[in-house]
This record gives sequence, structure tokens and C-alpha cells, in this order.
Amino acid sequence: MRVAAAQYAIGAPVDFAAFADRVAERVAAAVQAGARCVVLPEYLALEAAAIQAAPIRADFVRSLHALQAIRDDYPALARELAMRHSIHLVAGTFLAEVGSGRFRNRAWLATPGGALAFQDKLTLTGFERASGVIEPGDAIKVFETDFGRIAIDICYDIEFPLHARAQAEAGARLLLVPSCTDTIAGANRVRIGCQARALENQLYVACAVTAGDAAWSPALDTNTGSAAIFTPVDRGFPSDGIAAQASPDADWAIADVDLDALEHGRRDGQVSNFADWPRQRRSALAHARVERL
Repeated sequence: MRVAAAQYAIGAPVDFAAFADRVAERVAAAVQAGARCVVLPEYLALEAAAIQAAPIRADFVRSLHALQAIRDDYPALARELAMRHSIHLVAGTFLAEVGSGRFRNRAWLATPGGALAFQDKLTLTGFERASGVIEPGDAIKVFETDFGRIAIDICYDIEFPLHARAQAEAGARLLLVPSCTDTIAGANRVRIGCQARALENQLYVACAVTAGDAAWSPALDTNTGSAAIFTPVDRGFPSDGIAAQASPDADWAIADVDLDALEHGRRDGQVSNFADWPRQRRSALAHARVERL
């Protein structure tokens, strides 16, 4: 199966229709390249905040409230694109109001049959906590699809091994990571997290990123990182664990993933990271012993 992870250059659409056209054009390009599973980046919906008046879009919290005007249109767009192209589409994330002026950073997943599901971000960054209005999700999910079980880890979440481990133990073989980072360090943290999760769980990880500059947005002003698709590091996989990485001027990282090969790797590989995970939990290793030198 071919997977495409976006390296999405942020623009300034003049209305929701223009935003929808931008997203549709990019998704169509990935489908033209043969992708059956497409991942768009975190905070993608905030590109649509460009249509707001300047004083509103410059204020992150006011912008989130104004964005709720399209909260139904956004997943509807994802659903329509997934059905049109017969793909599974992670439509980036939308900051959805959940009551009492609180929001969750929500990644929508749309299927070829028109089903919609979501994964909320579980661990907030300092920026999100400082907003005072974003709260973490309270459920780790895995989604059953025609090609196997998949899961979503939103940006910072991929830096925490127990989230991905729970998903892997529930059968996920492909982790989809919508991300948005504004420093090279942040991009590297996400990349390292993706590679670490691919290694320790012996699965695939596809990471989509925002790109370019959007001075009008307090959240999307500067964007860093490279879209990439990561693999286990063992026999039958790339020796560096990278199946594809987008060049700076590219829109996509695209690679074929073989979920059956993961089972062969877990059974016949040089190492057994997935199976050996419980060995860390031996009672003798529950606490580190401090020795004075």
C-alpha cells in the first residue's frame, strides 16, 4: 500500500472554498502518485483562519472561537475527498470546541466508505497549555481498516513511547503523525520520536508537516521539518529506517508499506524489539540502584 505524508506549504486562502480547493488539489496530487493513505499536517485548519479579520486571526484564542463556524464543513471536506478518491485520509487537525470555551486538538480520519473517526491530542505542548483554552484528549484509539489497524499520534504525542506502545499492542501497524513545528529542534524531536517508535514497535510511521511562513498567524508563522515515512531498522527494511523523506521543495513524502513484512521482521529479524518490550518490566528492574563510587 502506498502512503503519502504531506509537506504542506501554508498559504492565505480568501474563503473556505479557496481553502478547500487548496486541500483538494494537494490530495489529488498524492492520489495521482498512487497513494491510498494520505496524511495532512497538524493545525491544517488554522490555514482557514486566514479568512478572518486581521485582529481576530492575530489573536490565537479569538481565532479558535471564530473557526468554529466551519467545524462541520472541515470533516465534511475530509469525508468527501476520501470518498471521491477511495482513500483513507488523515485530514490534519482542527481545534474543536468541546464546551465551556475549551478546545481539543482533533485529527479527523475519513475512509473510502464515508466513515469519520477522530483522535484527540493527548499531551499538550507549552504553547497549547499557555493558551489557557486547550485541553488534552482522554482516549488512545486504534482504527480497524480494510488493510489493517492504524493509529494517529499528533505531533508531540509521538515523543511519548507509552502512547504508541498501547496502539501497537492493540494491533496498529502504521502510525500516522500530523505535526507542526516552528523550530529545527522541534522538528528533530518529532523526527526522533517517529524513528524511535518505529524501531521499538517494529512498525511504520508516516509524519506530515507544515511548511513555509505565515506571518499573519500566531500558530503557523514559522514552519519547519520534513515529511517522512519511517520503518523498522532490520532485515528487509532500509538500513537507516527511512523509506522516504521529502526534499525541501517537495509537497509529499511517498512510500510503499508492506504490513505483512512487519510480521516477518518481528519473527525473523536480527532483533525482537516489539516482543522484548516486556523484558523491561522485570521486577528486578523496576527501580534503578544507585551505587556510590
